[in-house]
Amino acid sequence: MTKLKIFIIISVISMSLPNLAFGQTMNREQLQDFVEQFLKNNIPLPTQGKMTVSVSSIDPRIIIKPCLSSLVANIPQNHNGRNVNVKIICNDPAPWYLFIPARIQMVVPVVVAKSIISKGSRVDESNVIIEYRDTRRIRGETLDDTRIVIGTRAKRKLSVGAILTKKNICFVCKGSHITIIAKSDSLMIKTAGIALKDGGIGEQIRVKNVSSGRTVIGRVSAINKVVINL
Repeated sequence: MTKLKIFIIISVISMSLPNLAFGQTMNREQLQDFVEQFLKNNIPLPTQGKMTVSVSSIDPRIIIKPCLSSLVANIPQNHNGRNVNVKIICNDPAPWYLFIPARIQMVVPVVVAKSIISKGSRVDESNVIIEYRDTRRIRGETLDDTRIVIGTRAKRKLSVGAILTKKNICFVCKGSHITIIAKSDSLMIKTAGIALKDGGIGEQIRVKNVSSGRTVIGRVSAINKVVINL
């Protein structure tokens, strides 16, 4: 995750925590709840992602003073995206502040191998599943819908739990029989072809027209389909 630059003044804290009374000593649980809600409200989620926030316990030796002002919450610029030291500030005439550490985990849905998928094997409903994975442990361009990958083939052996990416599966595989679609605004011609290279959705690859024997370049549009724009 990119470093976030967030400095947000929270409006009257009682709107978020109605049981918190100003001018009285705040208990640790209320401050921890405040920090958790602040992070959930102000750190953006990735698409379809989920966030888990774990707020550290406040040292029991710390005396929490009353605060008559609205609290200010500040996330330092140099945090690493996972471990955050939230600074809580009370701007009373006798101001005080307190750092409360929290740990953030972001997870997103990805397609993973439900069972071992051998190199060259076809991906189908029986061997893939959706799981949520920590974004910091994900590498490559992942996929979040099993329907997208059904009919693709594994470019290498995929173990149980391996994340399917556009680099370890091919929508068009080298040597596969494919459909070449040549089209313009007013014309569309389909013919049989053979892929001369592996390709993912949107990638340009070389293919051979079976009828003419010519080699042309087209863009992968779907499983075993390549489009040439005339």
